[in-house]
Amino acid sequence: MQLGYFAMPSHPPECGLKEGHDWDLQVLRWLDELGYQEAWIGEHHTAPWEPHPSPDLLIAQSLLQTKNIRIGPGGFLLPYHHPAELANRVAMLDHLSNGRLNFGVAASGLPSDWAMFNVDGMSGQNRDMTREALEIILKMWIEPGPWTHKGKFWTVTKPDTMFDFLKPHIKPLQAPHPPIGVAGLSKNSDTLKLAGERGFIPMSLNLNPAYVGSHWDSVEAGAAKTGRTPSRKDWRMVREVFVADTDEEAWKLSTGDMMGRMMGEYFLPLLGHFGFKDYLKASPDVPDSDVTVEYCARHNWIVGSPATVTEKIEKIYREVGGFGVLLVFGFDYKHKPEAWHHSLRLLKQEVLPKLKHLDASVGRAA
Repeated sequence: MQLGYFAMPSHPPECGLKEGHDWDLQVLRWLDELGYQEAWIGEHHTAPWEPHPSPDLLIAQSLLQTKNIRIGPGGFLLPYHHPAELANRVAMLDHLSNGRLNFGVAASGLPSDWAMFNVDGMSGQNRDMTREALEIILKMWIEPGPWTHKGKFWTVTKPDTMFDFLKPHIKPLQAPHPPIGVAGLSKNSDTLKLAGERGFIPMSLNLNPAYVGSHWDSVEAGAAKTGRTPSRKDWRMVREVFVADTDEEAWKLSTGDMMGRMMGEYFLPLLGHFGFKDYLKASPDVPDSDVTVEYCARHNWIVGSPATVTEKIEKIYREVGGFGVLLVFGFDYKHKPEAWHHSLRLLKQEVLPKLKHLDASVGRAA
């Protein structure tokens, strides 16, 4: 098993944009120093608790301040970008990374973002745009011109050489392209089916493990369409994690601090508006009113001493059938940086060595 990081990035609404950006940079430096494998940075436009609209700006800066960790958008919201422009920008970022870039893509799930960009998410237009944009981006990187793609949402031309010198020439450093990751939320997730179908990295967001177990079925269903055999080693699991020296301290620093505040003031009410609280329940008959911060901490979060966290991760691993990378959900602890750094360090140095026997294989884990 490997460790990584998944940042929305999350900051409280009173936090300044640069202040939050600087905290994210600090955490990325810590992750690199501690030997975390990867980090994914989200894109959002209308969520004050998720205030970063341009993950590539944070990624470009962090690449200059880190040495080994792989970093990528988690992901670019493809309906809001012209695919030819994004193809060139990501390819350039791959060169700046010296091949450390991952390329996460997403369809966008916030109705306020849909409204800003005039995308009809209720009809699934955002998902259709995502598939078409990704098709064009990959074609820009892989297929020599000249060609013209006439799609439902974009018409893009890769022209032949013009005036002796002018031609499309920007390709990623990693051949044929950086590893592509997609995140899934719902049961029978279309994006996770796409991951299986195309061999992309599947990422399951921070939901109840009993619910997340169904996500691998979507990956396998997609893979079956193209004759692929997906590996659970590629499956990323996003979880809320806080490790401290004792269970009591970890509980206080998680539910009683920024993790609890963000979940209570933003994430749980938001999921309630969408009717998504079922995704957090350990049993379907649990009333929505019972899905509180404390409920999520008890049933879904990985909080406690190193020994407790080790036990909880192994339990989740067995419940879902095995996965390859645990992605720590990022929170804003700039008011208690030592506690967050200590948690990341304990997870890497004291918990992970006790999980080395968890080696996800192609089939279901024993």
